[in-house]
Amino acid sequence: MAFPYIRTMGTEVDAFLGQMARHLRPQVKKLAVLLLQRLNGELPELWENADIEALSLEETAQHVTALLDLLETRPGASASEAPPAARDLGRLYARRGTPVSRLLRGYRLGHLGLLEQMQAEAARLTGDWHLIHLATMRLVALGFDYVDRSSEEVVAAYQEERERLLQRRFALTDRASKLIGTTLDITRTAEELTEVCTEDFADLVTVDLFDSALDETGTGSPEALTQRRVAQRSVLDGCPESPLRVGETHAYPDESEPVRALATGRSVLKHIAGTEMPLWVAPSDSHGRVLLDLGLHSVLLVPLHARGDTLGLVQFVRHRTSAPFDDDDLVLAQEIVSRAAVSIDNARRYTHEHSTALTLQRTLLPRNTVEQPAVETASRYLPAGSRAGVGGDWYDVIPLSGARVALVVGDVVGHGLHAAATMGRLRTAVRAFADIDLMPDELLTHLDDVVIRMQREESPDEGETSATCLYAIYDPVSRRCSLASAGHIPPTVAASPASGETARVAGSPEVPVGPPLGLGGLPFETTEFELPEDSLLVLHTDGLIAGRRRDMDLGLATLHGVLTSAPDSLEEICDRLLAALLPGRPTDDVALLVARTHALDPDHVATMDLPSDPAAVSGARRFASDVLATWGLEDLSFTTELVVSELVTNAIRYGRAPVQLRLILQSTLTCEVSDASSTAPHLRRARIYEEGGRGLLLVAQCAERWGTRHGREGKVIWAEQALPATSMPTIEVT
Repeated sequence: MAFPYIRTMGTEVDAFLGQMARHLRPQVKKLAVLLLQRLNGELPELWENADIEALSLEETAQHVTALLDLLETRPGASASEAPPAARDLGRLYARRGTPVSRLLRGYRLGHLGLLEQMQAEAARLTGDWHLIHLATMRLVALGFDYVDRSSEEVVAAYQEERERLLQRRFALTDRASKLIGTTLDITRTAEELTEVCTEDFADLVTVDLFDSALDETGTGSPEALTQRRVAQRSVLDGCPESPLRVGETHAYPDESEPVRALATGRSVLKHIAGTEMPLWVAPSDSHGRVLLDLGLHSVLLVPLHARGDTLGLVQFVRHRTSAPFDDDDLVLAQEIVSRAAVSIDNARRYTHEHSTALTLQRTLLPRNTVEQPAVETASRYLPAGSRAGVGGDWYDVIPLSGARVALVVGDVVGHGLHAAATMGRLRTAVRAFADIDLMPDELLTHLDDVVIRMQREESPDEGETSATCLYAIYDPVSRRCSLASAGHIPPTVAASPASGETARVAGSPEVPVGPPLGLGGLPFETTEFELPEDSLLVLHTDGLIAGRRRDMDLGLATLHGVLTSAPDSLEEICDRLLAALLPGRPTDDVALLVARTHALDPDHVATMDLPSDPAAVSGARRFASDVLATWGLEDLSFTTELVVSELVTNAIRYGRAPVQLRLILQSTLTCEVSDASSTAPHLRRARIYEEGGRGLLLVAQCAERWGTRHGREGKVIWAEQALPATSMPTIEVT
């Protein structure tokens, strides 16, 4: 018999709740404010941000309205969906990094507070405590059902936003790994860091580096607190948030957060509330007002730390982005900066090594080519523009006896300091072998032995040493060029234009290319050919005509084309070749040597064939005296006759026929005596009572330089004398 009573009471409770809902509906905004004020002590973050405060008020009002709607519906109606502002607040909490448990706690506290408000309203509407009790029980049931359903939707919105943020951060990390460190340039790497992080992470990014990280020599003091702004980027034009410009130096105030971050190596997350503006953020009042107007609210300070060295500091600033940085953002920033720091350190080390290697390379290359009557030369050296760095390319011009000159070009395999140092050792060896007048193939054989010894001396970690080399000798008397190649590209010859023609004919002579240096046991071959007067002889390394995207045959054709219409100036020829063949920075080192050949005037060369008879010595002296009189060098007659007498005597006494005397007037006066014997003379000190043994000693005393060179059919002993300054004749070359 109690069931009708229960149904009656249920109907009465529903009617009472509907009446209470209608009575409270005009007070929704007031109830929302009261609920938020109660939550202030438990959830202070609700009031720390104006956006959250406004959205929380709207969300609370919508929750109250939704619950009042439930009280006015028919009995047994289920809770409706969470209001839009509730889902928006969940997403906002996710963006701020606030734990979802804080949000759910707010729901529970808000539900409890609303129940208390409704209980108080029920007591004002009726004195029937039994009805109030039943209404309260219905309110609790409806409230819990509503909170459960709406909180599930809010948590889903929160998780969805967190997943989106994680995906965005993964994408940012992936983008940073691909776009930061694409070059081995310190400044460009810092710029890439600012570009990546202002796309979807920070509103301003600045990169400051210590001078020790920027110093190419690596000698900057790491203790110096002064930093240089190397890059900065803002979402606003003109970067108004920063009082510094790129390239300016500055120092942070003592005991400031940036100084502590640099000293400890720990990153800092700084929230800036209200009018609080630290001195290191705003060094002046005017700049502080700018930052307040922009709404700057949070900063990340992340030291650039790589391989045990602190290189500088990166700042991430937010003002346009409403969500402040959180701990997850700090971890993300540290990961990105860590990768950037390694790239910057790589660039720093590469810059230091590249600068050192380039300095060493340029020091070892000839600075000023000595003028040679035999050839006129011009040269270029271009270091690689790629990450490979400076290589071991070199060239040289070496004066030889008998008015001849050696032209050399070579390329050490590899790059960096090791290649540059190896190049210096090989260039020194070539000069030493050239000083004893070896034939090109013999010189390369000895140079091959040098490389093999270097391979044995070096550790396996340094890699195997190998090189190529082209060694050429030009004789202006005979106008013949002798050369040999050890794995190197043959030279290009551009003969002077024929009579009535204006264009040169360019081509590469047939030169047997031997193995590269360092293989050992394989022969080299000397090729000899005649060069017409005023010919261009172009020696170069493969970087000039070959590249990753360029065919060597096409490069050679372009080189030949430039030489066919070459101007008179060798410097201009070098410039035209580089412009045509290397419009951009080369991917490999380039050494270029251009020589214009001259022929010595026949009137400045005198020869005399001598019989193998001691009586011929007096005739040789008279011949030398007559030639010097013709050349106007009578002042050198006595010394020259003495030198000629000793050299001819040695050739007749110790050599084999045929014997020939040759006098060459060039920038010096050269006396040469050749014979068919390969026995080399040697200088010795005769004893007091010995009648012989003083010939070469006298020659060495009278001449500036003397020596012996060996050929296929004997040897030549030569001696050079300086010309008198007052009677130096004009040496004509054709």
